[in-house]
Amino acid sequence: EVTARRDKKQNCTHLHDMAVLAAAHADGSDDFVYDIVATDPQAGRRSLELRRDGAMLHAWTEQNGVLTAPPEIAGQTLLSLRDWIADLTGVEQEAARLLQWSSIVAMGRTMPMEQQSDATAMPPNCYTFQPERAVSARQLGIRRDFSEGNDAPLDGLAAAILAKL
Repeated sequence: EVTARRDKKQNCTHLHDMAVLAAAHADGSDDFVYDIVATDPQAGRRSLELRRDGAMLHAWTEQNGVLTAPPEIAGQTLLSLRDWIADLTGVEQEAARLLQWSSIVAMGRTMPMEQQSDATAMPPNCYTFQPERAVSARQLGIRRDFSEGNDAPLDGLAAAILAKL
């Protein structure tokens, strides 16, 4: 409910979303693990899946930016799922929101670095892209590929960021 009282776009949207998720589970009464897979596109097709404690809750297919499965969301885009997600309840709703968020974020891997380097060209959807900050924002240029190897996402990241500063 806190999200209705704050302007999400004036904050880091990803940190805002994670803070809301953490607050929803702050009492610590239910321990669980989400596993989310958002593949890179192959011939325009992506598989988007979310499991909770190993049980599949959502499995979506996207073709050229349009969801094709399951049937109840076919024809929509990740950005148009708000009403469908709002009609879900409980764990199903939370899981769908997380899969939507992570699938949107995962698309960043497919954007050429030069398209990511000018914050003024991005829509004002978050703190960094607000017009008053976009003019001085800069891309750190760190890009990591986890499709091969055994590195965990945060392995060596702090050192790599400090080296760029």
